Amino acid sequence: MGKESKISAEGVFFLILAAVGTIVMILSHKYGVGTLRRPGPGLYPLFIGLAILIFSVLLLISGFRSPSHPALFEPGSLKPFLFMSIVFCLWILLMPILGYVPVTLGVTFAVCKIMKLEGLWKPLSISAGTAFFIYFLFDYWLYIDLPKGILG
Repeated sequence: MGKESKISAEGVFFLILAAVGTIVMILSHKYGVGTLRRPGPGLYPLFIGLAILIFSVLLLISGFRSPSHPALFEPGSLKPFLFMSIVFCLWILLMPILGYVPVTLGVTFAVCKIMKLEGLWKPLSISAGTAFFIYFLFDYWLYIDLPKGILG
């Protein structure tokens, strides 16, 4: 019999991350790296790409050393994962249309309920606090406009 492959879904993901890190490092040279005294716009992406490459290789090596690979999804955890994926995709699609605050309020509430947060007031207070805190942080303190949508 042949050897069993030790490459898991995690291993494939870490290989893709290593490729992304390498691509970021290569593309950062097009912006001009400069020197440490006079950094160019490509210096920061170069370091980020290097960090992604190093950490993905380290995680890949540690994955080969582990004796077994657990299942990608535990029984019953696929449904919440799919719901979370759908909710985040809707967040991205609806934000330009409806604006940041109402969409983030709804998405954070949905995420709280998917994570089985009990009651109505806890998810509502978490979603309202999250949406309004980030809105005031970016819009009023940092002067970065968030999508206003048709409501704003």
